[in-house]
Amino acid sequence: MAVSDPPADARHDDASYFWHGMGSPAEGRAKPAKEIASGDGIYVTDGAGRRLLDATSGGLANVTLGYSADAIKRAIAAQLETLPYFSSFRGTTNRPAEELSRRLIEDWFAPDGMRRVFLSSGGSDAVETALRLARQYWKIQGARDRYKFIALRNGYHGSHFGGASLNSKANIRRQYEPLLQGCFHIPTPCIYRNPFDERDPIRLGALCARMLEEEIVFQGPDTVAAFIAEPVTGAGGLVVPPPNFWPSVRAVCDKYGVLLIADEVLSGFGRTGRWFAVDHDGVTPDLMTMAKALTGGYAPGGAVIVSDRVAHHFDDAVLSCGLTSYAHPLVCAAIVAAIETYRDDGLVERAATLGQRLRSRLTALALAHPHIADVRGLGLL
Repeated sequence: MAVSDPPADARHDDASYFWHGMGSPAEGRAKPAKEIASGDGIYVTDGAGRRLLDATSGGLANVTLGYSADAIKRAIAAQLETLPYFSSFRGTTNRPAEELSRRLIEDWFAPDGMRRVFLSSGGSDAVETALRLARQYWKIQGARDRYKFIALRNGYHGSHFGGASLNSKANIRRQYEPLLQGCFHIPTPCIYRNPFDERDPIRLGALCARMLEEEIVFQGPDTVAAFIAEPVTGAGGLVVPPPNFWPSVRAVCDKYGVLLIADEVLSGFGRTGRWFAVDHDGVTPDLMTMAKALTGGYAPGGAVIVSDRVAHHFDDAVLSCGLTSYAHPLVCAAIVAAIETYRDDGLVERAATLGQRLRSRLTALALAHPHIADVRGLGLL
C-alpha cells in the first residue's frame, strides 16, 4: 500500500489550534503529532496510511478490548436511540446507571462489604471524588480535623488538584503549587530501588508499612483522613509491592481508624490477572477507584466503590459530589458490555496466563542483557 504524508491542512490544524495534554505548542510546530485515523482489532492506522500494532492500549492503557468490540458498540448505539443523556442528580436517574451499580456490587466482582457506587467521568474524577468522600465521611462524624492524606512517593493519582497533590512526580506538581493542604508521602516498597537499600521483599514490605504507621503517629492519628495508593504503581515505575505490604497497610489503617483508598484506575479489570490488583493480597479497601479499562476506552467513565463502613454514614447525609456527565447513560451501557466481555470471554484468566509467559520471556531477556536492570509486572501489567 502506498504511504503518503498527512494532508497539509491536518498538520496545520494540529500545530496551530489543538493543544495537547502534557505537550507544548512549540513541539507541535516543530513536529506535528502522529494522527491516528482508524482502529481495527489490535491495530491502528495513522494519517499516512501506516498500519501499526497498538502496544499501548490506546496510548494511555485504556483500550483493553481493542478496536472491534462490537458488543460495546451495539450497547452504545442502542442506548443512543433510547436515552442519550439526562442528569442523575437527586430526583432523577436512568436505567443503565441503576443496572450497572447493582451488577458491580452483586453480580460481578466487588469485594465483600462493598455497598455503594458513585459513577464519575474518568479516573481523575474518581480519585477526586474518593478524597472528597473521605473528608466528608469524617466531617459527618464531627472529626473535622481529619483532613490529611498520605500516599506513596512513586504514586500517580491523576491530574485534578487533589490527585496532583498526591502525585510523586515533581514536574506535574510544581507548576501548580501550592496544592491541596495536608498531603504527605512515604517510601514505595520497590525492591530494585528504595531508600533502605533493602533487598528482602518481606522485610521491605514491613519497613514501608511501618513508615506509614510512623507518619500517621507523627501527623496525629486524629488528623489523618486516609491512605491512598495504587496496588501496583503505574506512572511511578510499575512497582509490584511485596505480598505482606497491603495486608500490613490494612492492619495499620484499622489500628488508627484511617480509611484505605485503593486506586485501581490503571490496575483494575483483569490487567493483573485478577479483577483487581488488591485481590492478589486478599485486602478489602474502604474506597476503590476505577476507570480506564472499565469502559475499554469506548467512553469516558470511572467509578468509586464504597464499603458499607463508609456508605452507611451517608444514609441521612447529602453527598456533596456531582458532575454533569457522571452516570451518563451511554457510558453506563458501554461499561456493562465491557465487563460482560471480560467475564464471558475469560479475559481475566487469559491475562494471568499470558502474563506468566511474558514475564518468563522478559526475565530471560534481562539475564542475557546487562543493560536491563529490572523486570517488574503482574499479569499483563
